[in-house]
Amino acid sequence: MADSTELQARDTIHAGGAWRAAVSGATREILDPADALPFAVVAEGDGQDADLAVAAARRAFDEGPWPHTPAAERAALLRRVAGLLARDREELGLLESRDAGKTVEEGRVDIDCVADAFRYFADLVAAEAPGRVVDAGSPDVHSVVVHEPVGVCAMITPWNYPLLQASWKIAPALAAGNTFVVKPSEITPLTTVALIELLVEAGLPAGVANLVTGPGHTVGARLAEHPDVDLVSFTGGLVSGVEVARAAAPTVKKVALELGGKNPNVVFADACATEEGFDTAVDQALNAAFIHSGQVCSAGARLIVEESVRDRFVAELARRAGRIRLGRGTEDGVECGPLVSERQRAKVEAYVESALAEGAVLRSGGKRPVPSAERPEGGYFYEPTVLDHCHRGMRVVREEVFGPVLTVETFRTEDEAVALANDTEYGLAGAVWTADAGRARRVAGRLRHGTVWINDFHPYLPQAEWGGFGRSGVGRELGPAGLAEYRETKHVYQNLAPKPVRWFAG
Repeated sequence: MADSTELQARDTIHAGGAWRAAVSGATREILDPADALPFAVVAEGDGQDADLAVAAARRAFDEGPWPHTPAAERAALLRRVAGLLARDREELGLLESRDAGKTVEEGRVDIDCVADAFRYFADLVAAEAPGRVVDAGSPDVHSVVVHEPVGVCAMITPWNYPLLQASWKIAPALAAGNTFVVKPSEITPLTTVALIELLVEAGLPAGVANLVTGPGHTVGARLAEHPDVDLVSFTGGLVSGVEVARAAAPTVKKVALELGGKNPNVVFADACATEEGFDTAVDQALNAAFIHSGQVCSAGARLIVEESVRDRFVAELARRAGRIRLGRGTEDGVECGPLVSERQRAKVEAYVESALAEGAVLRSGGKRPVPSAERPEGGYFYEPTVLDHCHRGMRVVREEVFGPVLTVETFRTEDEAVALANDTEYGLAGAVWTADAGRARRVAGRLRHGTVWINDFHPYLPQAEWGGFGRSGVGRELGPAGLAEYRETKHVYQNLAPKPVRWFAG
């Protein structure tokens, strides 16, 4: 434990416009995954704190001004938040790096994307028409379909992209006029706390934005079942997502789930016909698998490569994976940081061990690196790992590892490539690499995944819609559908000349 003179607990629970400690007085140390040393202490809330935050959000929605604030004013506030994020970019990027273990450059990019999300939803809601007129066939009837806020939204966010994932929920919820309670991951809560501070600075009315720091089994579970919550949005693992849906069912809440992925990256030989094409495909396969140490729901963890180029492709992939510079994310030149926790590293190690026992061939990585000045001994580092000769019977191919592990499968025909890519219970994202435009369209059309990239991997657009098929979840984030998740649709039918109906004798 850290000396209390070095670290002082912050009041990180925000309810009804006030910051406070947990009702129980409990706290949690936040560890830097690069050295496993504590660098912050936050309040450790529980169900009681969740109840207080929901009550504040309920009052703000039922009695406060925000749901009735004109769209232009809500949009203006979101734009102010985007400006504040840009102002604090360096500080927030560094905080995201220390909290989640990613490189500081990745942290900066995350903050840019968060600001883009706020700007996008501000522009989207400001440009909307007031309602869609429905022709009722009579000049005496005015019929219109309008959108209204859902109400109190509970948001449960993951540890890998703490602020980015929070923004994908908070920005559209606020744009639509909702109030909310957000529960960040208990191990990476700091930038979400900072965002609430920016919302307050931007002038958001008290009670609209509420935050409870604490674990999922108490705070998250209570939010999912709470009768005064109208919508619960969860991003995380499949098992937890099922529990959220189960808890929300008795009160028939709206539920949005963004869950796991086991994402195929399909490389046809013609994509590698030139040296430039080969180098690009290899480089993007590395990016797909190892950005943020593979702790990405859309990571291209399954390389499915045409047999005729497999040997050369895997050899170069393994060579370059072995040269990735591991270290503390705040150090210049570091390309890959630690895993988020010792528990996560142990999980990755267990998957690699099982793969080798099942016949996979280790081409690179597969172990903890030697400690160094930029890789402290206590840090949760694991080498980028390439496993060749994998097949669908292996756990490491079927299940989400969420670490720097890339499996290699091969195919001979287009049909075989599609069959392998779709042979998963998940359906979040995937990619196809080919120089043949017709093949690109065919394969992309046959892949059962929510996002398909062609000759690229990982980009997303705020204007597009993000979500998956199968066990990758339900609902959509970003784009117009992301805003629609936080709304109810109402049909207003106005008869301008009412007359007696006379259905019954009177």
